[in-house]
Amino acid sequence: MTTLIVRRSALTGLMGLTALSLAACGQSGPTGKISVDEITAGKADAPVTVVEYASVACPICAQVNETITPALMKKYVETGKVRYVYRPMMTGNAAVAAAGHMLANCVAKDKALTVVDAIMRAQPEMDQGGAPEQYANARPVLLRIAQSTGMNETQFNACVTDPDGLSKLNDLNQDALSAGVTGTPTFMVNGKTVQITRNDASELEAAIEPLLKK
Repeated sequence: MTTLIVRRSALTGLMGLTALSLAACGQSGPTGKISVDEITAGKADAPVTVVEYASVACPICAQVNETITPALMKKYVETGKVRYVYRPMMTGNAAVAAAGHMLANCVAKDKALTVVDAIMRAQPEMDQGGAPEQYANARPVLLRIAQSTGMNETQFNACVTDPDGLSKLNDLNQDALSAGVTGTPTFMVNGKTVQITRNDASELEAAIEPLLKK
């Protein structure tokens, strides 16, 4: 099994950790119980639950976030048919992924997915034309996103280096690996993996629609 642990020292400067990567496309694992602390959208009693394992430092996740997630949200989540659950994994640059996910957990819950979206869309800016695993410009970009939510720099620094938050994130990452999720993005619809091979929501829709008719 792949082990991926980010240490607090790696987050102090955000760039102190060599990039550690998992496969771009992953296998399935059980959806598991949804805790009150998780990042979610939609009605808790929706008939269908879509879980996405993703990373804010994963380029393929960013592409899916731009091309697939908006349609999923508009057609199913906003209409009460689907509950969406976002579960973090630290693929791509592990330090940036960890800092980004911790930042999303530090803001108000209704802003968490907005932060995730903003970080994913800022990947090219963080990269500054270099290799995606380097993200040389990550800290100022993440700080700017934090400030857009009302957080100041002191609060941002405390958030992304918090040992308890990092420990919880490492545990979540290992839970996902233990469940058989080997890469990002991985989607599960009511506990069953849906392989995404297209740049549209059709494959997710094909998995969701029959469940709405039951």
